[in-house]
Amino acid sequence: MYLASVERPATLDRTKATKIAANVLALGTVSLVTDVSSEMVSAILPLYLVVGLGLGPAVYGLVDGLYTGATALLRLAGGYIADKVQRRKLVAGLGYGISAVAKAGLLLAGGSPAGIGAAIVADRAGKGLRTAPRDAMITLSMPEEGLGRAFGVHRAMDSAGAFAGPLVAIGVLAASGQAFDAVFVVSGCVAAIGVLVLVLFVRDRPVRVPGKVVNLRQAAKLLERGKVRLLLFGAILLGLSAIGDGFVYLLLQRREDIAIGWFPLLAVGTSLVYLIMAVPLGALADRAGRTRVFLGGYAALLAVYLILATSWSGWGALVTVLLLYGVFYAATDGVLMAVAGPLLPPELRTTGLALIQTGQAVAYLVSSVLFGLAWQWWGAAGATRAAVAAATLTLAGSAVMFLRTRQTPAQAAA
Repeated sequence: MYLASVERPATLDRTKATKIAANVLALGTVSLVTDVSSEMVSAILPLYLVVGLGLGPAVYGLVDGLYTGATALLRLAGGYIADKVQRRKLVAGLGYGISAVAKAGLLLAGGSPAGIGAAIVADRAGKGLRTAPRDAMITLSMPEEGLGRAFGVHRAMDSAGAFAGPLVAIGVLAASGQAFDAVFVVSGCVAAIGVLVLVLFVRDRPVRVPGKVVNLRQAAKLLERGKVRLLLFGAILLGLSAIGDGFVYLLLQRREDIAIGWFPLLAVGTSLVYLIMAVPLGALADRAGRTRVFLGGYAALLAVYLILATSWSGWGALVTVLLLYGVFYAATDGVLMAVAGPLLPPELRTTGLALIQTGQAVAYLVSSVLFGLAWQWWGAAGATRAAVAAATLTLAGSAVMFLRTRQTPAQAAA
């Protein structure tokens, strides 16, 4: 028996745009459980690689880039297949399953950088497969007017898992005598629970539009849509300015001399702000404009880099950075998908979302590798100043593109 169902937007009463569909809540529960698993690993991974294995910043930058950006083609393939066969839940479930198995790969890697890299690529392959189908199911479960709030609720549940994950990791490390392997074991078990919740409680119905076909030619024509193209290029440009959580937390840890055992709490602080702000900023995006809120999030990221580039330190600087970093995620993650959804045809929505996510993932890979090399060559201070310059330029350039993607009321109705 299913507890959630997907309804096509055309059948929904627009006066109920603020009511969150049951399927969105079910998908949020899956994300919550899965993020507990993922963030258990993400919270300790920088220290495990840099302190535990002694990798340099350049090597860590490559691994960190792989963590998000190495599955670009798989994202596109997964999105297209989900649209082609109209089985978004199946493709998403496969992605969640691969990520669960990848946790065992981290355990079996035995400290080998190559083995760890392979396990990380497998884990991100799973994320690449599942993200676009999951987000497409959210957009197809709600009317356009409520997409910002729907993604805000989903991302709040997701960030609740991200908030709990590092805390669980701290508890496991304390109980196991600082054994990283124990974290990987528990993480794999939690990930398996997330897959079970998806199978039991998420429902997907095909969306077929009369006269519309799903093939590679039609998928390629998405780039002929001017606003989709601008959105993609703007997302890529902004992706080049994101240096990654691990680098931000390592910079804080070194400057504030935070003990290794407390390092995961940096991710907890960011996730707590994300959890608190995701729904309000999603609702604000629906009212005030999604592109404005999205660009405001990247302005918060620029402020984070500016603080890290200064000599300001202590509790005030630490709290301010984590606050702004959480606002950055709350204002950008789900809001970007809410901006993109209405610009994409329903029959190719998963493909279009995957295209935009892929562009950002590839840009993130490039950014992470370059920041790691900059840290290796110029030191942390020089690399941070370079990040400030890059974020300033990309925010200015992408703002022009994103503001041109806004729909008028007549366009949205059409």
